Amino acid sequence: MKLSPAALILPFCALLLSSNANAQTFNGYALYNLQNQNTTYLIDKDGSIAHSWSLPTSCNYTVKLKPNGNIMRGAVNTGNSLNGAAIGGKVQEFNSTGGLVWEYVYSNSQHCSHHDLEILPNGNVILTAWEVKTTTELTAAGRTNATTSLWPDHFIELQQNGTSATIVWEWHYWDHLIQDTDPSKPNYGVVANNPQLLDINAVTASGGGPGGSSGDWFHTNGIGYNEALDQLVFTSRYASEVFIIDHSTTTAEAASHSGGNSGKGGDFLYRWGKPSNYDSNAAQTIAAACHDPRWIEDDGRPNAGKIQFFNNSGGSGSSSVIDVIDAPESGFMYTYGGSSYAPSTYDWRHNCLASNSGQGASKTMSNGNIFVNVSQQYMYEVNPTTGATVWQYNASPTKAFRYECDDPGIIALLGADPCGLLSISEETISQVELFPNPSNGIFKVDGFQLGQNELTMTVVDMFGKEILSVSNVLELDLTNFPEGVYFVQLNFNNEKVITKKITSIR
Repeated sequence: MKLSPAALILPFCALLLSSNANAQTFNGYALYNLQNQNTTYLIDKDGSIAHSWSLPTSCNYTVKLKPNGNIMRGAVNTGNSLNGAAIGGKVQEFNSTGGLVWEYVYSNSQHCSHHDLEILPNGNVILTAWEVKTTTELTAAGRTNATTSLWPDHFIELQQNGTSATIVWEWHYWDHLIQDTDPSKPNYGVVANNPQLLDINAVTASGGGPGGSSGDWFHTNGIGYNEALDQLVFTSRYASEVFIIDHSTTTAEAASHSGGNSGKGGDFLYRWGKPSNYDSNAAQTIAAACHDPRWIEDDGRPNAGKIQFFNNSGGSGSSSVIDVIDAPESGFMYTYGGSSYAPSTYDWRHNCLASNSGQGASKTMSNGNIFVNVSQQYMYEVNPTTGATVWQYNASPTKAFRYECDDPGIIALLGADPCGLLSISEETISQVELFPNPSNGIFKVDGFQLGQNELTMTVVDMFGKEILSVSNVLELDLTNFPEGVYFVQLNFNNEKVITKKITSIR
């Protein structure tokens, strides 16, 4: 049974704010957990709670749905020695009834997990974590004016082992540093000639914990994975950069400068946002914080294969935007232009409806819409072509994710037809339109999503002659046919047929 948020006492006002009936509507689910709260929610397109998990621990930042319907969640570990923004220390998997499947604590006086996690196709989980470096270690490595310890980030990959897990892979910033201040110390070199390495003196901001007491150095806050390339993309708030590294390496190779598909070990394959970090005079493209990087699925979506991320202060007046960049991929490597990495600016941008200087997430959906979570504001979905907001909901987690009706995890959790799409209702059929009408020959289907559905459109002219038939697409292209009046038969799942009259003009 689905419960309306209005029927529950929740720690927030969870109301569906708006829906535009003239645009292709959100039909799927959003998964979120408010930061440092114990309950995870899965809501449907109407804002009703389709499922929830009341859990014994609070979530530090991110919760994700697995293909088996379980959730993977970063959690705040009791008794962490370190403290800072989005402190975690623990990762947990829960089943649909809230039963703990396994957990792993990664927290002591020398390291602690924080912020984001990523679930790999093989089920392994990658965590972002700090490790402590003392002033002595920093100075010995070439850091100038090292007056306090700093906590560079690293990644660990966990493989479930019964009710716990085993670390099977690691990558550390600390292994990929360069400095140009002291030739007698390690990693000495020309910073401008080595963009694959991180200048130990480039990023001076740190802190962010309660009272500013944290040694958080780079504030790595988001991570994504590309299975075809076996690469990781991640964002650093204090570096104001997006980075890509090779995940095909062994742990030993990841600590070196050779090995893996790229042949570059764990060195940066690509970076974008603040070229001055490697002594380049090229323009800065990420003004401040950035979050939630991901490759857009290469399945026909707009900007497929490009990298999308939340650029918190990248717009006019430091407003939040969603930027998409086309990283110059060449095999498993990325072309370096000699002074900075291309592109010189974003390839596509969405100006967010609200702004936040920190946190946030986004995703390009299969229907071309953009799902946006503006942390501490609200979630929404927008049609980027028309600019219409088709869904909005005022819960404001640090990070939220949109799952479509055919997602394996949604089906495992809610059943074979989670969105009620397999049997098309008369109400749904009555709302389907072809727009714009009249048009210059291009017509789009509005009010219907494919998902698990099938759709065949057959076009006949005024003389009853069939001129075109297409299946499982949401667009008709009549630009190669004469202008005039046509009739379109729309056949839904071989179950229901309606006819629409359209006019093509030039």
